[in-house]
Amino acid sequence: MSAVAAPAPAFEQGTKWRAFRAVLYRDLYVTSREFHVFLAQVILQPLFMLFVFGKVLATLSLTTPGYTDLLFPGLLALTAVLTALQALAFPLVAEFGWTKEIEDRLLAPMPTSFVVAEKVLFAVVRSLIATLIMIPIGILILGSIPWRWAGFPLFVAGLLLGALVGAGFGLLMGTLVRPERITLLFALVFTPLLFTGCSQYPWPELAQIRWFQIVTACNPMTYVSELLRGAMVPQVPHIRPWICIVVLIFAVTALLTVGLKGFYRRAID
Repeated sequence: MSAVAAPAPAFEQGTKWRAFRAVLYRDLYVTSREFHVFLAQVILQPLFMLFVFGKVLATLSLTTPGYTDLLFPGLLALTAVLTALQALAFPLVAEFGWTKEIEDRLLAPMPTSFVVAEKVLFAVVRSLIATLIMIPIGILILGSIPWRWAGFPLFVAGLLLGALVGAGFGLLMGTLVRPERITLLFALVFTPLLFTGCSQYPWPELAQIRWFQIVTACNPMTYVSELLRGAMVPQVPHIRPWICIVVLIFAVTALLTVGLKGFYRRAID
């Protein structure tokens, strides 16, 4: 006699959306109460990179004129991707590992897919807040930042896709990695992701180091950096924006699909 799987619980449309909003509000409220901690987590690294590469080296005449215009969009890309990654990966590992908080979320009156969607949306919101905070910081440190209103649609697209790429990485890492290995994984993934994402240099200029140009082309963050450069400093050599958008949509789809499967597997376990 064959066993029949129990049907997934059905939720009323209004109930699951109310639960979704309640969980999202709770996460945003906790972040607002610990906003100084949030800033310390996500702003310090790009802030010091901006200060050292954009201010100190420029003052010492160790960078070429105009380098800060090239650097700033890359640091916005770095902030967008890494903030979303950290907002999802670390808490997810803890919730599946030792706190078991994920069980409370899975028991909420909403589908498992809504639990994942809430986490992704929360990571995107944190990423956008952190990245936008970098704009006044950039003006304060550098005196001015490259900006043009004609590139505003591309700028918004770059921030959103960068946040989604980071959230995809975070979901993937948070569901595929066991708690005891998360430190090792971040050591092996974080640094290469940071320095091969073209945040400090434009991708076309790497043609002189062809093997490294190929390596950086495999990092989705490269296309976030190049898309923001196309929006803010189009006179700098960069990958065409439409190519960046196509690659990033593919990367987001792939990362979220694999991450969602990993989430379902861990949730069943």
